[in-house]
Amino acid sequence: MTADFTLSVETPPISEHIEFTDSKAAVAHLCALYEEATKFLCEKFSSKVTGPRPSERFRAFYPEIRLHTTSYATADSRLAFGHVASPGQYATTVTRPDLFKSYLEQQIDLLVCNHGVSVRVGPSTTPIPVHFAVANDAGVTVPQDGCMQYPLRDIFDVPDLATTNDDIVNGMEMTYPDGALPLAPFTAQRVDYSLARLSHYTATAPEHFQNHVLFTNYQFYVEEFEAFARASLADPDSGYSSFVSTGNVEITKPDEACPQPAKLPQMPTYHLKRPDGSGITLVNIGVGPSNAKTATDHIAVLRPHAWLMVGHCAGLRNSQSLGDFVLAHSYLREDHVLDDDLPVWVPIPPLAEIQIALEQAVADVTELEGYELKRIMRTGTVATIDNRNWELRDQSGPVQRLSQSRAVALDMESATIAANGFRFRVPYGTLLCVSDKPLHGELKLPGMASEFYKTQVSRHLEIGIRAMETLREMPLERIHSRKLRSFEETAFL
Repeated sequence: MTADFTLSVETPPISEHIEFTDSKAAVAHLCALYEEATKFLCEKFSSKVTGPRPSERFRAFYPEIRLHTTSYATADSRLAFGHVASPGQYATTVTRPDLFKSYLEQQIDLLVCNHGVSVRVGPSTTPIPVHFAVANDAGVTVPQDGCMQYPLRDIFDVPDLATTNDDIVNGMEMTYPDGALPLAPFTAQRVDYSLARLSHYTATAPEHFQNHVLFTNYQFYVEEFEAFARASLADPDSGYSSFVSTGNVEITKPDEACPQPAKLPQMPTYHLKRPDGSGITLVNIGVGPSNAKTATDHIAVLRPHAWLMVGHCAGLRNSQSLGDFVLAHSYLREDHVLDDDLPVWVPIPPLAEIQIALEQAVADVTELEGYELKRIMRTGTVATIDNRNWELRDQSGPVQRLSQSRAVALDMESATIAANGFRFRVPYGTLLCVSDKPLHGELKLPGMASEFYKTQVSRHLEIGIRAMETLREMPLERIHSRKLRSFEETAFL
């Protein structure tokens, strides 16, 4: 049954747009508009969901930010974001302004400063799907599927997957119905979709995610991360305030219990938090490019400052030893999960700030430097494939490509994470630890791990954390390289 759009539509009062040059005031108004809209939907949903089919539809709208400029910006040419490329009308819908408060204030400040004009804030013409409105209200009881006496979409707006896409970040030409160009990389409905998916896949609320994200494919790193978190909570000078484990269990003292849920989610996630959000999140994505894409597709809407892959890989050179590190400076992409969004002919460049931070972290933790560092770390191409058991097929084709690409390591996640970082304009990097050498007869079998390997694995997470702490001290404008931006970009990071 299709929705009956001939019904009258009840909405909250529609207010006029207001001009702001003060970012804090602008975001406060966004919060008020969003709260009014979602409160309206939650109240209507709660009162109508168990009764007969209402005689009207109920609708509320996302708030939006608009910018109109008639001149070209004279912004600092070193700045990769914070200004639009040409005169015109720009707009973006906004969801959860409470969650994105600091981000929105920063982006609005840059617009006002670089263009010398105000921004306008008011209701958009994009309806808020009722699913996303009620998801954030613990007081709303959602009935089981099939219990309602009428189709939900007859009375409320529901998610529209036809318009929830990545056209903006994929570089597709996009304009809003009124001719405005995108001001931000994601629409409000795309953000809401990912926030819901994050809660599902990681079993932690989006509010806990920090600006620096580590991805791993090995459970050992989770155990090490919790140990590091507890040590940090014991140190009053660490700057870390709490540790959140899967299931939203939050502790603030090092000796508090942190029980795991009976059933772990697909991607167990843990957060070592700082009050300003500059802490570290660890996501165990498991094995495979599909999980790597899923995780980064959704974490990207949170606009993290950087993400790094720290996991295990196969070493491809006989000169490598188990436990050696590989710092990726390029990628051979045979993961195939991003081919439709980012063609394989698009280069994924190394980012200088990330590479330097990782190499310096390896030197600091291992106490090796210069030429001696080469004993345990190789810099080169990392190949990412989608077939874990590629060794069991005819090896001539894969081995030839690996040789031609000069690959030094192979895994199933790193190129996906780097490519999605490039696609979503999130600074990325990869530092892997060699756990086997399939081309040279050293497979992942019990008892083969040397003491050197065990020591290096225990250091690996420490290196990733050290690199993130270095990046945290850098200005955001420096980390977000112009390499990640195309000819005409959204003003918002």
